[in-house]
Amino acid sequence: MTIPQKPSAVGLRSERGPLLIGLMLSTALVALDATIIATAVPSIVRDLGSFSQFPWLFSIYLLTQAVTVPLYGKLADVVGRRPVLFFGIAVFLAGSVLCGLAWSMPSLIIARAIQGIGAGAVLPMTITVVGDLYSVEERARVQGYVASVWGVASVVGPALGGLFADYLSWRWIFFINIPLGGLAAWMLWRTFHEEVTRRRHQLDLAGSALLTVGASLVILGLLQGGVAWAWGSTTSYGVFTVGALALVAFVLVERRAAEPVLPLWVFSRRVLVGGNLASAAIGVVLIGLTSYVPTYVQGVLGAGALVAGFAVAAMTLGWPLAAALSGRVYLRIGFRDTALIGSVVVVVGAVLVALLGRTSPVLAVAAACFVVGIGLGLSSVPTLVAVQSAVDWQRRGVVTATYMFSRNLGSAVGVAVFGAVANATLASRFAHPPEEIAGRLPETNDATRLLLSGDSGDGAVTDYVRSALFDASHNVYLGIVAAALVGAVVLWFIPRRTQPLDLA
Repeated sequence: MTIPQKPSAVGLRSERGPLLIGLMLSTALVALDATIIATAVPSIVRDLGSFSQFPWLFSIYLLTQAVTVPLYGKLADVVGRRPVLFFGIAVFLAGSVLCGLAWSMPSLIIARAIQGIGAGAVLPMTITVVGDLYSVEERARVQGYVASVWGVASVVGPALGGLFADYLSWRWIFFINIPLGGLAAWMLWRTFHEEVTRRRHQLDLAGSALLTVGASLVILGLLQGGVAWAWGSTTSYGVFTVGALALVAFVLVERRAAEPVLPLWVFSRRVLVGGNLASAAIGVVLIGLTSYVPTYVQGVLGAGALVAGFAVAAMTLGWPLAAALSGRVYLRIGFRDTALIGSVVVVVGAVLVALLGRTSPVLAVAAACFVVGIGLGLSSVPTLVAVQSAVDWQRRGVVTATYMFSRNLGSAVGVAVFGAVANATLASRFAHPPEEIAGRLPETNDATRLLLSGDSGDGAVTDYVRSALFDASHNVYLGIVAAALVGAVVLWFIPRRTQPLDLA
């Protein structure tokens, strides 16, 4: 199917169906890889060693994905969505092969970085193409279909990762991407064509380099501060200082660039600024729940890893259901009010999570996560459609990429803040134990690892560690409530009516 440069509800349903399937398969590449690796970490560490380095498997992927999204967004508006999407799939598959062939932890980390570079193109391009292909009335339903891929991946990913790790090899969690990516590329090659007006462009190489360096250092500092180095260390100050200087230089360069990679008008319109801030809040809520609910379910409630995975999956199942229905709502009451209702539901769900106790049933955890998912579906899709509807074709790639970049940045900030909160809580509890167990308490990390591994050990010690882990999780949940409230306040200031902006 051919997509013109300025489409309006283009194409027949029969023509768009195969293309949508191809886009969903492309999304599945990234979604599955985000969930499948977690359950295989013990097997990877057993084969490659370097337990202290394994968090980089996640942080480097998030880092390279985040910093490349704005670059791909600009390229998509210059050369079209198709070449950028195919490039992303090719790089992601190349990284997958290298991951499967990794011979050491550093080589696996480098391969994961390559995967992230590819993922940075795939996700925003699929969302942008949906914005090109479907009308405002149809986008909520279709975005619900795309979001459902994440729901399926959240259920299938952990189980498939555990299956490969236990019965085949952890390397297959990466090799499985090859047939899936090949099928997605084949379907897109047959069904996805576009008409792009070709003209000479002046590439903003200086802006691209400064944005990559600045964003990389800031996100790296947020991800590794308090982990690889202390927050108040010289390394931490140096990373943030150089990153901030690079971003300041980036702003100065963009003000004079003929074709800026990230135009500054993106940050000067209420609907775009509000949408990006709301996206960042979504990123904080998501990373908080997906990172700490499984730990709470396993370490505090004593359930298994699979049960913990299903508790979180309730959120990603509620999301697409609400996203598919949000279109009917925002066509009646508008983008802002629909998103605001969703944000209130997110706050309610976050409060329910914060009210969980030391002996709460797992079903209560799943129900609270489901409520959060419903709220996210009602708030995220109208916000995204409002942002996309505020600009024309030539600018849709940039604003969509900025929206995704904001979510990734929110996740990076959330990882840093929640990690600091949890570590500080645990450190405080372990520094002041009851007298009867003071001499029997292991180091903080060792104690929590024993608890999560199912080794009960000393009963009194185990009970105290479980109590400390509950306190750490509870404090993180309070942070999630705060992030949800910020998201609701931000959405209040988005204009009720969204019209294409005159940015000429």
